[in-house]
Amino acid sequence: MNDDTRLREGPAPRGDLQGAGGGAPRAGRSEAPGTAVYAALDLGTNNCRLLIACPTGESFRVIDSFSRIIRLGEGVSTTGCISDAAIDRAIAALSICRDKIESKRASRLRMIATEACRAASNADCFRDRVAAETGIRLEVIDRETEAVLAVIGCSPLLDPRGRGAILFDIGGGSTELVRIERDPEASAEPRIRAWMSIPLGVVTLAEHFGGRDVTKESYARMVAEIAQYIAPFAAEHGKDLRDMHLLGTSGTVTTLAGIHLRLARYDRRRIDGVWMNDADISATIAKLLGMSYQERAGNNCISAERADLVLAGCAILDAIRNAFPLPRLRVADRGLREGMLVEMMREDGAFRT
Repeated sequence: MNDDTRLREGPAPRGDLQGAGGGAPRAGRSEAPGTAVYAALDLGTNNCRLLIACPTGESFRVIDSFSRIIRLGEGVSTTGCISDAAIDRAIAALSICRDKIESKRASRLRMIATEACRAASNADCFRDRVAAETGIRLEVIDRETEAVLAVIGCSPLLDPRGRGAILFDIGGGSTELVRIERDPEASAEPRIRAWMSIPLGVVTLAEHFGGRDVTKESYARMVAEIAQYIAPFAAEHGKDLRDMHLLGTSGTVTTLAGIHLRLARYDRRRIDGVWMNDADISATIAKLLGMSYQERAGNNCISAERADLVLAGCAILDAIRNAFPLPRLRVADRGLREGMLVEMMREDGAFRT
C-alpha cells in the first residue's frame, strides 16, 4: 500500500464455502436492492467472528452474527505451529459459522484468516483440514489488506468535524496502525496517508511477558517492547496531529470502555462509538493494573477468556498513546467484518457510500 491510498480496493479472492475453488457466488448487480445476503468471516489469532447482513440503502442490516474466543495462535510464537487443541477449537467454531451461513442462504462470501495463519508452519495443513471438515476455504490476507479493511469498517466513526485519526487494531498476533485524513469540507472518502503492522498482539505479548500476574515492572517492559516497533513510524508520521483523534478497534479498547462506563455486563450498543479522553483511559488502565487475575476474570466486561490478555492489550495501547499523544479516543466495536461487507456491497453496486 502506498501513502495517500483511497479506501477503494479492487476485487480480491473470496472464500469458497463448498471448498470447490474458484470463488464464492456473487450477488451480482441484477439483484433487487436488499435481497442479497452477504457473509463476512474473520478468523483471527484470538477470535472467530462472523457477520451476516443485507444491504439497506446506504448501509446494511445485520441478520446474524457469531463471536467466540478460540486462541488459534496460542503457542505459535514459541512452537511455530498451530496446536491440535487450537485446531479443534477453530473447527468447532467454524462449523457453527458454516451452519449460520447456510441457514441464512448467504450468496456472497468472504472468509479470511490473519496473523496466526500467516505465521504458522502448518497453516496450509490447517486450512486443508478446515475445508475438508467444514467446507470453508479460508483466504489468508496480508497485513496491508488487514489495515485497509479495518479502515473501511471503522471510518464511519471518524469525527466529522475533525481532520482524521490514528486508527489502530490490536489483534491477537499483530497490531495495525494507520494514519487516515480527510478534508472536512469535502465529501471525499478519507485517505490512508501511512500504515504499519507490528508482529505482536495480545496473545504473543502475553505469552512472552506473562499475562496472569502483571506487575508494574513487567507492564513497563511490555510498553517498551511495543514502543521500539512504533518509534520509526511515529517519527515520520506523528507530526501535525491537530484536529485528529485516536480510533481504536479491538477487544482491548471495547473492554476498557465497558469498565470505564461501569457496565454490569458488556453491551455493544453502549460501547460502539463512545469517546474516552486521556484521563479516562489512564484511570481505567490503572484500575486494571490494580486488579488481580481473579478479579479480572470475575469482571463481566473482561471474563476469564480475556483476563490474561487484557493488560497486554493495554500495554500496546499505552505505547500507541505515548507515540501519538492525542486527547481523545473513539472506541469501535467493529472492524474487519464490517470492512469486508462494505467492500463486497460496493463492488456489487448494492449501495454507494
